[in-house]
Amino acid sequence: MNTLNQPNVANHNASQTMRAIVQSEYGAPDVLTLATVDKPVAQDNQVLVRVQGASVHAGDWHLMRGTPWLIRLIFGGLRKPKVRTIGTDIAGRVEVVGAAVTQFQAGDEVFGDLSEVGFGAFAEYACVPETALALKPINLTFEQAATVPVSALTALQGLRDYGEIQPGQKVLINGASGGVGSFAVQIAKAFGAIVTGVCHTEKVDMVRSLGADDVIDYNQTDVTRSGQQYDLIIDTAAYRSVSDYQPILSPRGTYVLVGGDTTRFFQVMLLGPWFAKRMRRQVKCLTQKPNQADLIVLKELIEAGKIAPAIDQTYDLSEVPAAIRRVEQRQVRGKVAIRV
Repeated sequence: MNTLNQPNVANHNASQTMRAIVQSEYGAPDVLTLATVDKPVAQDNQVLVRVQGASVHAGDWHLMRGTPWLIRLIFGGLRKPKVRTIGTDIAGRVEVVGAAVTQFQAGDEVFGDLSEVGFGAFAEYACVPETALALKPINLTFEQAATVPVSALTALQGLRDYGEIQPGQKVLINGASGGVGSFAVQIAKAFGAIVTGVCHTEKVDMVRSLGADDVIDYNQTDVTRSGQQYDLIIDTAAYRSVSDYQPILSPRGTYVLVGGDTTRFFQVMLLGPWFAKRMRRQVKCLTQKPNQADLIVLKELIEAGKIAPAIDQTYDLSEVPAAIRRVEQRQVRGKVAIRV
């Protein structure tokens, strides 16, 4: 009998409760409170993870506030949230494995994206299907590893799958100092691209340190009037019309909208083909798909020293409301980590 596939109860914490950030209504960060709740129990295909690190990204505050309204339609709870504990990025140690689990055993250090498996990263424990996790990069702490999944998966898929990046291409990353942007700069360089980052004056040195070949301060230069042309534009801070980028997008170039103003996002999602026809360029709107295979790709890139998380600040679990408030201010350099 393979004991690795049996529930491991020897290390199971005797306590049946845990601390978690919970919310019972939509609103500002003040709706989030630290409470004692029941510890989840792993099902056959799940592992119980003792959460050591989490992180914050834009999706967390949209889920917290219930805006745009489509969020409420997708995740349920038109008036009150059905997701009581938010949080998507997770890193921790496997404590219990379900009977059908084959990939992990108690003690394994893992990381993952919980956006399609119920959220719940802002808690001391989470039950996660094994397919939503991968082994943590050995050269990162739990807090560092927890900043990777959502943002780095978004950057990877935007560049590789939507942008079809090729070595030697000129790539522009708008919002290069943010969570997705900071990973996009590094991943594009790992793929052999010539990378230009766009950011605020105070973040120019930070973006250059990520490996960008050129950095444009948007307070000094309007990139759409720079006279340069790019094969691929990854827009993580979409606050202007897609059409504005036509002069700097090469005739066979691709524009990929990743994040920014939600109105722009839905505009491109619905009208992308019209923009593409008008601009005579490829215009795409990224929808990130969490998957284990891409987590493993990121793990390998990290362990090879090709990418690394840039962490702006680390907060304790009880400080999640303050951490989300900081991310909402849009002045973060890289990622905000949560120490659980």
